[in-house]
Amino acid sequence: MNWIINISRRDFLKTGALIGGGLMLGVFPRYDEASGEAAATTFAPNAFIRIGTDDTVTIIVNKSEMGQGVYTSLPMVVAEELEADWSKIRIEPAPVDPVYNHTIWGLQGTGGSTSTWTTWDQLRKAGAAARVMLIQAAAEIWGVDPLTCKAENGFVIHPETKRQLSYGKLTEKAAQMSVPQDVLLKKPEEYKLIGKPAKRLDTPSKVMGKAVFGIDVKVPDMLTAVVARCPVFGGKLKSFSDKKAKAVAGVKSVVQIPTGVAVVADNFWSAKLGRDVLETVWDEGPLPGFNTKKQRSDYAALAKKPGAAARKEGDAEAALTKAKKQISAEYEVPYLAHAPMEPLNAVIDFREDGCDIWTGTQFQTVDRNSAAEVLGLKPEQVKLHTTFLGGGFGRRANPHSDFVTEAAHVAKTVKEPVRVMWTREDDIMGGYYRPMWYDRIAAGLDENGNLTAWKHTIVGQSIIAGTAFEKMLVKEGVDETSVEGAKDIPYDIPNILVDLHSPKYPITVQWWRSVGHSHTAFVVETFIDEVARTAGKDPYEFRRSLLSKDPRRKVLLELVAQKAGWGSPLPKGRGRGIAVHKSFGSYVAQVAEVSVNKDGEVRVHKVVCAVDCGRTVNPDTIEAQMESGIVFGLSAALFGEITFKKGRVEQNNFHNYKLVRMKHMPVVEVHIMPSEEKSGGVGEPGVPPIAPAVANAIFSVTGRRIRRLPIRAEDVRSV
Repeated sequence: MNWIINISRRDFLKTGALIGGGLMLGVFPRYDEASGEAAATTFAPNAFIRIGTDDTVTIIVNKSEMGQGVYTSLPMVVAEELEADWSKIRIEPAPVDPVYNHTIWGLQGTGGSTSTWTTWDQLRKAGAAARVMLIQAAAEIWGVDPLTCKAENGFVIHPETKRQLSYGKLTEKAAQMSVPQDVLLKKPEEYKLIGKPAKRLDTPSKVMGKAVFGIDVKVPDMLTAVVARCPVFGGKLKSFSDKKAKAVAGVKSVVQIPTGVAVVADNFWSAKLGRDVLETVWDEGPLPGFNTKKQRSDYAALAKKPGAAARKEGDAEAALTKAKKQISAEYEVPYLAHAPMEPLNAVIDFREDGCDIWTGTQFQTVDRNSAAEVLGLKPEQVKLHTTFLGGGFGRRANPHSDFVTEAAHVAKTVKEPVRVMWTREDDIMGGYYRPMWYDRIAAGLDENGNLTAWKHTIVGQSIIAGTAFEKMLVKEGVDETSVEGAKDIPYDIPNILVDLHSPKYPITVQWWRSVGHSHTAFVVETFIDEVARTAGKDPYEFRRSLLSKDPRRKVLLELVAQKAGWGSPLPKGRGRGIAVHKSFGSYVAQVAEVSVNKDGEVRVHKVVCAVDCGRTVNPDTIEAQMESGIVFGLSAALFGEITFKKGRVEQNNFHNYKLVRMKHMPVVEVHIMPSEEKSGGVGEPGVPPIAPAVANAIFSVTGRRIRRLPIRAEDVRSV
């Protein structure tokens, strides 16, 4: 996987000019996905914009659309500077090419809530340069000074003579213009689209059933395969008998691949039935007796020992010894599945001279190059088509390209177009997970209730070790993704120690929506709440008093408290809890209003959310992503849990790996803080604060502290 790092160096010169403001000039062929042939050429001033003679403006989007809204927000950035007619905007997924690489990662991919801020300058300059070229073209046609012309709503206008030409009429002439090296970008007060609510461009195709997800792709003569994999992590195939599987109507072949045995058939159902009767013998490897109870015990023992220091300020140990009061707690959160609505899938048409892949991916470069390696092709011989993603949450950005590589192995063996389908059971029982975590934490208070010491030990698997990102993100034994949200605790505490243990297990793990923040926010924000109560202080006021060094967080905390009516009376049996957290460049504060019935059932009635994500592009997207993050985080807090017994995952589908349903959904109120700060992310930051806000509200109602997730009835019943 070393090529991931090499891309950044090798392609820097190719992409650097584009990122820095210079743009490629030329006529790019429009590729027709339906026919597989190049359509009529249109004016493409750079890799992100194509303008047709019919006035349509196609924005080529280099980020994957998985519900987060990039197929609208990124075109808004281009259209703003281009002065395009928004009703004429069309969207198209970018092919895999270095020019579409992530401006930080050096490869093409979507994740880390980075889509908007990493493309902000790039896309604005692309739109502005195209606008300048169109104005220059019109000025030459009219024989006037370009400075006397302006672009507006898809037209170039000469106010003095009231002449105007649409962009479509200018395409041929504009293609002859030189690319401007420096372009004047709009000032915020001049924005017409950016910062205003805009309806999603991808919604009509989804509502009409025309949107193509990976699971919808069909190619001529396509077969379907499902794979039998070892039910125990770290195990491998010893032998198999395909006699019964081949007897199933529609089954064409049964083939062994590195991950197991693929049953290939005319359709999914035949392939699944064939797999159901396939006879396999597995070497269960090192974990046949593995169980969650034993792992928890191992983690608890590790948490009592010093780990690799992630942050050390002052002397936390000495300060704890001297403290007037000591507070300590242990926390645990489980493995979590990504559980996207659309199960994993990939269609591969492999030929001797090349290959086409259709899949919903967050990691285009990684997946294309990994497939090429398996198929014995050059990367440029593999054409990857990015479809809509029916949910990703990080799962479709697998650093090992597991589901695409597996499909490539099947395609190489079958030598016919094939779709490799995962069932939901396959993914929940044998996919990649958010790691299980165990935290041991202690704090010290002086005689005035001031926080003087903080010691936080974290235990959990590294998601970065063993990947191409290890050299960059693991330093002196500390995986930065394991300690994010804990290492950078914002509260003003003179003595802090945060350390880490990263035990190794064959259980496969990777990033999950909000990554390390998904567990550190729960621990930090529930424990700071407990410390406040121990000090005899209001949890909101206590946090506020400790945020002198983080004014943005403090102001946001004040906003959410004010909007939620913090301190005002509530109906009997309800309580409020508050939490604030920064992740992916954005600050999010939430107040949850909760009740608990006599059976220990938690009901979240309302969540007030305040977000400061810097400058905004589409407020509707921000609001939707805060709501989405709350639903996602609430599912994990109330229900989410992957457990092991005898080396096997005990959950397999949505009946025992539950998600929030309509009946569980609280009223959500979102407030966006106006800001001209650099944009942060919005796809993930809504997730971390919800679990601690709910847990803190439960304490307000029951007097019981929640120190493990998911929340259990026995943990919340009133004393």
